[in-house]
Amino acid sequence: MSSGLTDQQAYEYIIKLLTAMSKAGGSDLFISNDFPPSMKSHGEMQPMTAQKLNGAITRQLARALMNEDQRAEFEKEMECNFAISVPGVSRFRVNVFVQQQNVGMVIRTIAAEIPNFEKLDLPEILKEVIMNKRGLVLVVGGTGSGKSTSLAAMIDHRNRTSKGHIITVEDPVEYVHQSKQSLITHREVGVDTHSWHHALKNTLRQAPDVILIGEIRDAETMEHAIAFAETGHLCLGTLHANSTNQTIDRIINFFPEERRNQLLMDLSANMRALISQRLIRTPDGKGRKAAIEILLNTPIIADKIFKGEFHEIKGIMEKSRELGMRTFDWSLFELYNDGHISYEEAIRNADSANELRLNIKLKSKRGEPATASSVELSLHVHKSPEELEAERQAELAAQEEHKRQFEAAQLTKQQQEKQQQEAAGAEKPQAPPIQLDKLQLSLE
Repeated sequence: MSSGLTDQQAYEYIIKLLTAMSKAGGSDLFISNDFPPSMKSHGEMQPMTAQKLNGAITRQLARALMNEDQRAEFEKEMECNFAISVPGVSRFRVNVFVQQQNVGMVIRTIAAEIPNFEKLDLPEILKEVIMNKRGLVLVVGGTGSGKSTSLAAMIDHRNRTSKGHIITVEDPVEYVHQSKQSLITHREVGVDTHSWHHALKNTLRQAPDVILIGEIRDAETMEHAIAFAETGHLCLGTLHANSTNQTIDRIINFFPEERRNQLLMDLSANMRALISQRLIRTPDGKGRKAAIEILLNTPIIADKIFKGEFHEIKGIMEKSRELGMRTFDWSLFELYNDGHISYEEAIRNADSANELRLNIKLKSKRGEPATASSVELSLHVHKSPEELEAERQAELAAQEEHKRQFEAAQLTKQQQEKQQQEAAGAEKPQAPPIQLDKLQLSLE
């Protein structure tokens, strides 16, 4: 393959690579100077040919995928993001960039089918989260951790079960939802709107019920997200962070120190849930399962956020599983217990390997593998059956008390909202219902 390619030849070559990757179940295609075209499959890099590409070829391949506006943007910014569709294959998200004065690309597969809760095996509590009328919900994780996929499943659930207007602002649009019970409006930055700022500034004029921000990258976007939640909308977004605690730190670090107290107040009042996930390899090496950490903003959690006592949040999560919260380590425990991941993968990905080992030894129906080393076993804290039972009873009591406080707070909130609605109804006369059969739309 020489560097004297026409745009058509370059386009046909890249389409062949994408088709082959799709058939092989790959997720990402890598185009880079002095490296063969390679794909990532289940987290592992695999070369697709033995031939290395040179800088002239990588530039031509990127050029072949871009239109004139995208080429102009790339020449100006040295970066460009867009989506392409290959009929009969899939949709793809393309990132073109420059590295060491050569053009490179990473092209990610976007599943054509909208995933659902059952296929992804997402926790049922997330169905309740997505049905909130207002508040801020963030899905966080590293690159390639499945954030967009989980969000797509949540949006799909709301689209199927609730009427309203859902607006997504993305760069580029990843999952294309068809309107069902809800009206879905997709806006792609650079295609349907000039910038994130322009799109978000005008979003409230479009009467949304749910607003999805594809990625929260800076303070300005974060301010929009909080403002949407404060004004009675459900705002969803993604963020690059490795845990729920790190997410709060990341949000705070967007802003100067003098904004900290106000920000903690805003988060404690408006956050509904933080969802963090990682993809864990399955034992056969042919798939991955999501380990999901869920923080729900109960009154106790809101108080800890308001006071900046983030170090206490994980302990509360561990005692609040009955409310739907879970830590990463408990999610790993459940995945191992159900046979979805191996013992080694569970331990390797744990936040606290020793605690997870202990939980597996004491609570898992699978138990520890017979190959567990004496070094691992020596790390366990040996307790008597009486001590373990006392700990279990104390944990159950703490969960019950937390549940009681949460339900009491929810009841009080519902009563206050009902009183406000009744007061508003008493002040304002009810408008007569619209007679739909009397409305006609002329298209002539």
